[in-house]
Amino acid sequence: MTDTRGTVILDVDGTLVDTNYHHALAWYRAFRRYGVTIPVWTIHRHIGMGGDQLVGAVAGDDVEREHGDDIRAAWTEQADAMIDEFAALPGAHDLLEAIVGAGFTLVMASSGKPHHVERYAKLIEAGDLADAWVSSGDVEQTKPAPDLLQVAMERVGAEAAVVVGDSVWDCRAAERLGLPSVAVRTGGFSNEELREAGASDVVASVEELTADIGRLHPQTPQQA
Repeated sequence: MTDTRGTVILDVDGTLVDTNYHHALAWYRAFRRYGVTIPVWTIHRHIGMGGDQLVGAVAGDDVEREHGDDIRAAWTEQADAMIDEFAALPGAHDLLEAIVGAGFTLVMASSGKPHHVERYAKLIEAGDLADAWVSSGDVEQTKPAPDLLQVAMERVGAEAAVVVGDSVWDCRAAERLGLPSVAVRTGGFSNEELREAGASDVVASVEELTADIGRLHPQTPQQA
């Protein structure tokens, strides 16, 4: 594979598929099962962070030690119960076609569970448009750790990349790897939050990015 224009590492959860608020509610219910009540708005501000990171981040190290794995299992159960409510965001498939049509290498990357990612692929009619897919099953640590992005680059032999995501955690992971990031506001984070987290550019919607695909500027980690 020759990566001539560079690689676009495209997040799925919250960026292409409307899931963030479902996930926040699933986490809320999972925490409550173990006697821990976290305000839903607090949980939402951590959506996009992988489950291996989220429990301790919102509930503290003691809860992680005592119930972390059980809460994550409960979250999966709750999210699975809502999976039929997940829907592709407007223009999701068109963005994939625009990226590929512009000559970029496309890698789909998500901190989600592999079986959720399979569902998302159907919802956005991804077909064989992506050159590779990576999910939480491919890494030891998820976002904001940069592992997912590193694996994505390695998977296609990329030297230059740009990250497209919807959360502050996508932006922070990109920044840690020294890559630029374009944030889409579909995840419910504000322009200011995304910029503060390191976003190089912010767009209001998937359709806005599709209409101006030239906003994607892959760079090598040393240049970012």
